[in-house]
Amino acid sequence: MNKIQLVIADWAGTTVDYGCFAPVNAFEKAFQAFDIHPSMDEIREPMGLLKIDHIRAMLNMERIRGQWLEKYGKDPQDGDVTAIYRVFEEKLMESLSEYALPKPGVTEAMEKLRGMGIRIGSTTGYTDEMMDVVKKKAAENGYSPDACFTPDSTGGFGRPYPYMIFSNMKAFAIQSVENVIKVGDTASDIREGKNAGVCSLGIIEGSSMLGLSQEEYEALSAEEKEARHDDVRRRYFEAGADDVLESLSELPEWIRRKESGR
Repeated sequence: MNKIQLVIADWAGTTVDYGCFAPVNAFEKAFQAFDIHPSMDEIREPMGLLKIDHIRAMLNMERIRGQWLEKYGKDPQDGDVTAIYRVFEEKLMESLSEYALPKPGVTEAMEKLRGMGIRIGSTTGYTDEMMDVVKKKAAENGYSPDACFTPDSTGGFGRPYPYMIFSNMKAFAIQSVENVIKVGDTASDIREGKNAGVCSLGIIEGSSMLGLSQEEYEALSAEEKEARHDDVRRRYFEAGADDVLESLSELPEWIRRKESGR
């Protein structure tokens, strides 16, 4: 592996908001406002996309589309997507500051990366307005990456498009995708990284892919944890991940091993 100069990390579920619950709760409330009742798996499946695209993806799911047809007698239209998104945005902004705490080990891992001469970038499915809340709260609790790009900064082209990654690279004048790692907690994160041509890693613990709160995770037996880790790992690799880490804390040593050829 070439010398890593830049790590680009996702936010909710990767570096903050253990379990990625802020958007999940807001999506659930937004759909319920229209008397549509998605499951947790349905809500989480498109996670990582630009949020309005996430709503479109959910409305295209067979079961949810069936609920909509039964309730309204026609397929959902663009205006319906916009209406749901308005409720989603309202619900998310109401609670976002409560879901911006850095995950355990994140601030320590980032300091180790900086000590290795690596810059810290970030991408997200949140808008600039949402990130103003998240960045402020995260910084108050010790996590502040060197750059953050949202779909607002790339003309609305969020994941799985690669442009937020390229914006990070431009900000630090990184010449080659071979000097960059993307880290995330959803299949969309992995696809974003692969579309950009960078090394793409999935994180298990505290991820949207795992979908558990810290309390729920810690209550699992060793056997249950292993089974769930195996399932998440499989899904990351199916999305194209180059590797999967148990937690972000492993990243500095993972980079040292790879750079040394071990």
